[in-house]
Amino acid sequence: MKCAPVGALCEAMDGSLVQGDAKVVISGGVSTDTRSLSQGALFFALKGENFDAHHFLAQAAAAGAAALVVESDLDLPPDLAVIKVDDSLRALQDLAKWYRHQLDLKVVLITGSNGKTSTKDLTHGVLSQRFKVNATRGNLNNHIGLPLTVLATAEDDEVGVFEVGMNHAGELAPLCDIAKPEVSIITNIGTAHIEHLGSREAIAAEKGAVARVLDDAGTLLVPSECDFVEDFRSLTRGRVMTVGEGPVRAENLVSGSAGSSFDLVIDGLGRAPAAIRVVGRHMVDNALLAAGAGLVLGLEMDEIVRGLGEANLTSGRLRQYQSEGTLVIDDTYNANPESVIAALRTLAGIPGSGRRIAVLGMMAELGDHAREAYPAVARAAQALGVSLVSVGDDAAGYGAGLHFHTAGEAAVWLDQDRSPGDIVLFKGSRMAAMERVMNQAFPEPV
Repeated sequence: MKCAPVGALCEAMDGSLVQGDAKVVISGGVSTDTRSLSQGALFFALKGENFDAHHFLAQAAAAGAAALVVESDLDLPPDLAVIKVDDSLRALQDLAKWYRHQLDLKVVLITGSNGKTSTKDLTHGVLSQRFKVNATRGNLNNHIGLPLTVLATAEDDEVGVFEVGMNHAGELAPLCDIAKPEVSIITNIGTAHIEHLGSREAIAAEKGAVARVLDDAGTLLVPSECDFVEDFRSLTRGRVMTVGEGPVRAENLVSGSAGSSFDLVIDGLGRAPAAIRVVGRHMVDNALLAAGAGLVLGLEMDEIVRGLGEANLTSGRLRQYQSEGTLVIDDTYNANPESVIAALRTLAGIPGSGRRIAVLGMMAELGDHAREAYPAVARAAQALGVSLVSVGDDAAGYGAGLHFHTAGEAAVWLDQDRSPGDIVLFKGSRMAAMERVMNQAFPEPV
């Protein structure tokens, strides 16, 4: 965030300056965590179910905060500017919305059931070929992460590539109102969070917030195979561009252990060989969405191809490494039925003569849908010739292959049963922490 006086920020948040000088300048950005707070920062004392940052105001002052945003007068450090608000989270969001309007910034906003972070990373890689880009770090895509990402945008940034996610209905619209995108991307509509939303139709309606926020000059990018394209078209005032079978497509796809190569075809720009550093048809689909964003923002074919090839994906997304003759595929970040089946197809498609083993943990937030989702994944594994290993009591629903109650038991078996040439995939929802099994059974070479 560019430097600004406390008085202006106080007004943007509709707060009251209860102590300190309104002319104090915030020069260290915005923070909600005293452990990473910069000198001269504005510290927001957020409250959650299990924490209250008002108890850490002294630590914020000691770490160099220039001002505090609080809801109560609990142990206010002396000699600091203090802004009092009714709700510190809402104040953070209001400040981000105000700051977005101060920036000369084009925003690409990305959501979807699967592939948000990978598409963000690929889009960042493409657009960075021409523009100075601020992108969401990791997957800080929620009601706290997005405002912090917007507020971390520098005054000279030209493009923001922001990821937004949700668990419940009504969560995306306020985030869209903060981001105000020129380009929106919906990666797909699956069953992630179906426990809370009830149906894919309800999930599509919620994801459609990124379409509704676009004005007449905006563009929505959607995969051509998405069965909600026409629904999204009816929601938006902007142009809808489909990729895959539309003006941006991939032909002659070849996947290997080092990644995927294909001919990128863009109407009006031509054809060029392209490659990404990750395997999987679904990852190529994500790359096409990134290429579409590049097309919309005026990049040339050589810039788009170079950006796709140079893009680095966030850890835990089909990352590969060798461990004593075994190829390990780290897709541990998260899981839902669609993303697991896509990962299984990727595993089955990698060349090699060894076994294909999928080590799977639980898939969260499926509700009643879990009864059919777990067996569907197991059937897909069997059809693809993949051996299934499930880990944890919550993953017993796969009902096929080997099952281990604990990470330790699974790791011991994998270590003892390994054979040269095996390819082993690890995947599960975040709470399953499948990286524990992976790191114990297949430590990375130092």
